[in-house]
Amino acid sequence: RPPGREAYPGDIFYLHSQLMERAGKLKKELGGGSMTFFPIADTLQGDVTGFIPTNLISMTDGQIYLNTTLFGEGFKPAIDLSLSVSRIGNKAQSPAMRELTQMLKLEYVRYIELLKTTKLKSGISDEAAACLKHGEKVKQVFIQDKNCFSPPEEQMLLFYALQQGVLDALPLYEYENFKRNIFEFTRQRFPMVIEKLKQHELTDDVKRKLDECLKAFFKRS
Repeated sequence: RPPGREAYPGDIFYLHSQLMERAGKLKKELGGGSMTFFPIADTLQGDVTGFIPTNLISMTDGQIYLNTTLFGEGFKPAIDLSLSVSRIGNKAQSPAMRELTQMLKLEYVRYIELLKTTKLKSGISDEAAACLKHGEKVKQVFIQDKNCFSPPEEQMLLFYALQQGVLDALPLYEYENFKRNIFEFTRQRFPMVIEKLKQHELTDDVKRKLDECLKAFFKRS
């Protein structure tokens, strides 16, 4: 038979659900604790529409899709954002982080698609060029040094600068300097902002202080 759903033995239809039923959170009366269900599936030539992947996707809270092409390009972890989905991710985020990152995935995916379509074209519109420039900064924000922890308040500071369009005007070499020094500068000159970001607060007053901080940083530079 062709490799379709009918070609699988009958027990495969409930095998995944049986495994998933083992995951859960125990009551305190039963000793407490929890077990997470984390299935790993190997796709054939990157096809996520096969029975095994779609069966797992339908039961889980999302999927992380790893792309071999990205891995070959040195993008590690090689997570394909266009095919990776989290159904509960925004619920686990703080309101401040959710506000700063709600359009981030869409902007990055649009950048990747535009990058593919403009490789063979000699001239592009100003709008497309601006989108590519912004997408490159989004990509740079995602890049993290090996074994280097990035605290949430530092992430929110970078995301805010990205959201306000501050990073779009920076050349790549100046962005590296910005990313390396802005957090330390803010901690020394605007410690209240760091404390508020640690508490995941992004009020209008905090935003005004962030604007002052960014202006002071570039004025100093």
